[in-house]
Amino acid sequence: MNVIETFDLCKRYRNATDFALRDLSLHVAEGEFYGILGENGAGKTTLMSILFGSIAQTSGRFEICGLSYDTDADSIRRQIGIVPQEYALYPTLTARENLQYFGSLYHLKGKHLNSLIDDALAIVGLSGEADRRVEHLSGGMKRRINLVAGTLHSPRLLFLDEPNVGVDVVSKSVIIDYLKDLNRQGVSILYSSHHLLEAQELCHRIGILSGGSLIAEDTPQKIIVDYNVRNLEDLFLSLRN
Repeated sequence: MNVIETFDLCKRYRNATDFALRDLSLHVAEGEFYGILGENGAGKTTLMSILFGSIAQTSGRFEICGLSYDTDADSIRRQIGIVPQEYALYPTLTARENLQYFGSLYHLKGKHLNSLIDDALAIVGLSGEADRRVEHLSGGMKRRINLVAGTLHSPRLLFLDEPNVGVDVVSKSVIIDYLKDLNRQGVSILYSSHHLLEAQELCHRIGILSGGSLIAEDTPQKIIVDYNVRNLEDLFLSLRN
């Protein structure tokens, strides 16, 4: 089964002359780690925002886990996790308080919720920071908490928009390991990034966006062979030129 299917998806923002997305059709299979790659302005965040229900498309249609937001919005939201590029955290609350709040949105509570929080904080190496205010944590620590907040409820499908922007080496390694483990457990992941070598390591398949259009899609290895380049970074340099 496909957890994401889009059909000729288009988006043009009000007063814009060009489309942010143009006739985009793709699918993400159950259990797949799929990367959306492209330069700034390529349409990555627009696509993500449409798929997790934040903005509406101009035309075309899509399904999430075989469902439509028009008729099954609540069911979709129970099955997805969202980790946005901007921190979705309350700075004056502690890490634990933030996670208790976000867990409660999915009807997690009591000892079960606290156990999930303790386990997740241990996995991302932040047990000792649980009771510190988020405003006093480093950027990399906030990224890790942000990731945990979007996955406490064990989503079937996870949306990740630039999860490693501006993080230190340690946090980046922790986040990558956490994502690999989630995917091994069967979580499907749609991942948006401009970290090309990271995407090459993580993703089963990638789609490359340029000017809102999907210009290439396949496994990273197949795309590298087809374009006769050493890696995805070289591919993007060649496309830019």
